[in-house]
Amino acid sequence: MEAAAKANKWKRRRRSKTAFREHLQGYMFIMPWLIGLFGITLFPLLFSLYGSFTDYDITSRMNWVGLANFDRMWNNDPLFWVSLKNTLFYVAWMVPLTTIGSVLMALLLNEKLAGIRMFRTIFYLPAVLSGVGVYMLWMQLLSPSSGLVNTALGWFGIGGPAWLTDPAWTKPSVIFMKMWSVGGSMLLYLAALQNVSPTLYESAKIDGAGILHRFRHITLPMITPVIFYDVVTSLIGGFQIFQEGYVMSESGDGGPMNSMLFYNLHMWNKAFEVFDMGYAMAMAWVLFAIVMVLTFLNLGLSKYWVHYEGGDR
Repeated sequence: MEAAAKANKWKRRRRSKTAFREHLQGYMFIMPWLIGLFGITLFPLLFSLYGSFTDYDITSRMNWVGLANFDRMWNNDPLFWVSLKNTLFYVAWMVPLTTIGSVLMALLLNEKLAGIRMFRTIFYLPAVLSGVGVYMLWMQLLSPSSGLVNTALGWFGIGGPAWLTDPAWTKPSVIFMKMWSVGGSMLLYLAALQNVSPTLYESAKIDGAGILHRFRHITLPMITPVIFYDVVTSLIGGFQIFQEGYVMSESGDGGPMNSMLFYNLHMWNKAFEVFDMGYAMAMAWVLFAIVMVLTFLNLGLSKYWVHYEGGDR
């Protein structure tokens, strides 16, 4: 009996050591992810949450001020409302226009024509380009005096506006520039269109359905999951607009007349121009709350218009 008990105890200890070694190996494999989660994501997130309730300028200690940053934001910072209004205007126009443009482009490029692959590549290429170089290119194209856009409009007797120097045209200029790079979304819609079963179109043709009826009752419902994904990601990306206002406005301050002062640019100026870091953190959390509310609103409304192939919504 004693020998059997010792043998069982030895076996349990051996299994415990084996399990510990396996767990340790598992944690070693996920260690890079854990470092990224706690060191690069979670810690800065919690740090900024605490910092949003403090007066902090990087060079001194954090002084707890409670809700003073948020109160100042609502009541004593008119540029906060200007930047939020500019950003909402951009998102409200950019998201539907780029979505509609991507769908229409995908429908055209889904046709079986000679050389269609070359056209797909050409229309997708702008989505690969990014950064300051693209904005500098568009600043040349939209130049009121020598830009190619106004020159082309002049051929038809149309006087082009001062795109980036007229406050009434700065945001439409940025939206127009965004329409140029819808190739990434177009590729998603193109893949979705090619997954629609041809038998559905054949059955609809037999029943006498025209092009518009086939698009409305077959094509559109079948690609609504991709539309939903594109709308949500475009909405989130739209609220993150920064580079356009920083590079293309006068001196990077959102001019003229603050017409390109987007939310992130105003937050950047507060954080790195005047080092009002606590206030900038508070602005970041307000933006986070706005994006989260709109995202969950989209998720809630999706059950009324997003159709999945299995029949579930």
